[in-house]
Amino acid sequence: MILDRIEELLQEISNLSAKNAEEVEQLRLRYISKKGEINALMSDFRNVAADQKKAVGIKINELKQNAIAKINELKEQLESTASDSDDIDLTRTSYPIELGARHPITIVRNEIIDIFQRMGFTLFHGPEVDDDKHVFTMLNFAADHPARDMQDTFFIEQSDPTDVTKNVLLRSHTSGDEAHYMETHEPPIRIICPGRVYRNEAISARAHCFFHQVEGLYVDKNVSFTDLKQVLLTFAREMFGADTKIRLRPSYFPFTEPSAEMDISCNICGGKGCGFCKHTGWVEILGCGMVDPHDLAACGIDPDVYTGYAFGMGVERITNLKYRVSDLRLFSENDTRFLDEFKSAY
Repeated sequence: MILDRIEELLQEISNLSAKNAEEVEQLRLRYISKKGEINALMSDFRNVAADQKKAVGIKINELKQNAIAKINELKEQLESTASDSDDIDLTRTSYPIELGARHPITIVRNEIIDIFQRMGFTLFHGPEVDDDKHVFTMLNFAADHPARDMQDTFFIEQSDPTDVTKNVLLRSHTSGDEAHYMETHEPPIRIICPGRVYRNEAISARAHCFFHQVEGLYVDKNVSFTDLKQVLLTFAREMFGADTKIRLRPSYFPFTEPSAEMDISCNICGGKGCGFCKHTGWVEILGCGMVDPHDLAACGIDPDVYTGYAFGMGVERITNLKYRVSDLRLFSENDTRFLDEFKSAY
C-alpha cells in the first residue's frame, strides 16, 4: 500500500505547475512541509515489514528529492519569466494611489509642540484612561465639583466612591498628566502634555465629545506670573505672527491661583473687530495661572520652596483661528476633500 502511494505522489509531482509564487508556496506546503504528504508517509513507515523497510526508505527519499527538485524548478521558471519582462516599469504602482495629507489637528499640534520645545519644554504623554485621583482630586477639584458628574465625564468604573483610585474614567482634560509627572519627578519641571480628552457633550458645530488639548507646566524656585506672561506672549507671536497682542483676564480654575484666561488680538481682522471675534478685536485661546500650593503638596512638592505656572489650550480652537474651520465635526469625519486642503500646510 505505501509503495503504491509513493508511486502516485511521484506521478503527481512530475506533473506539477504553478502560475505565481503563491502557488509554488502552496505546493511546497502540501508536499514537503512538516505537515505535508511526504512527512505523513513517515508515520506509516513504522508499520512496514522489516524486510521491506530498506526498499521503502529508498523510495521515500527518492520521492522527497524529486519534490524538492520540482519546487525549485518552478521557482526558477517564475524568476526567469519575471526577469524577461524588461518593458515593465517597476517604479509604477499597480493602481493609482494618491498621497495623503496630515490632519490639520496634527499639523497645529506639532507646531505648538515645536514652539514650546524651542523654549525648553519637554514632551510628556499621560494616560487617556485615568483615575479620579489624578484627574480631579490631586488638582483640587471639590468632591461635588460638576466636572465629576456623569453628564460631563465618561466614567468607566465607579466601584468604590470612597477610593478615588478605583474610579476609572476617560480623562476630561490633560491637566491630570501634570499630576502624574509631578508625582514622579522633582523640580525643576518644564513639560508640555498634548493629548486627546473626552467629555459627555452633545456633538455640534461648536462642541464634540472628544477633542485635543496641550497642557504646559513649569515648576521651579521663584517662578512668577511675569514668567508665565512672557512665555505665552512668545508663543502667541510665534503661532499667529509678530504683531499679535495678548491680554489676560482674571478667571477661576481649581488647580491654579491666581487664574486667568488669555485672549489674542484677532488675527482675521487685526483687532479691528469682525464676526469671528464678535466685533471685540479679541479671541480667547487658553486658560492659565499659578499652580495652586495644594496641587504641589498633593504631588509631593514643597510649596514653600517651589512655585509654578500652568496653562492649557484646545488644539481645535487654535486650528480654527489659523485655518478658519467653522464646524468642529469636520475634524473627525475623515472627508478627504476637506483633508486635501491641508496638503500645502506643512
